[in-house]
Amino acid sequence: MVLNPESKYPNRRAYVLKLRSDASPEALAGRLENLVTGRQLEFASARELVHSIASDLQVGATDRPADDPAA
Repeated sequence: MVLNPESKYPNRRAYVLKLRSDASPEALAGRLENLVTGRQLEFASARELVHSIASDLQVGATDRPADDPAA
């Protein structure tokens, strides 16, 4: 059996989602924090939450060294 060295769910893509006390299904608001980098992104809607995740993934892709096998 050969083990895949690349995780399907890499730690670089692990987040903590903190919702504000006044958040509701109609008005999501809170903070997204990347567990590896510590980067924090505030959001005030579901659309902003998705944009925050996409933005962090984009930053993560450009931060990798060229010789990183996970790139």
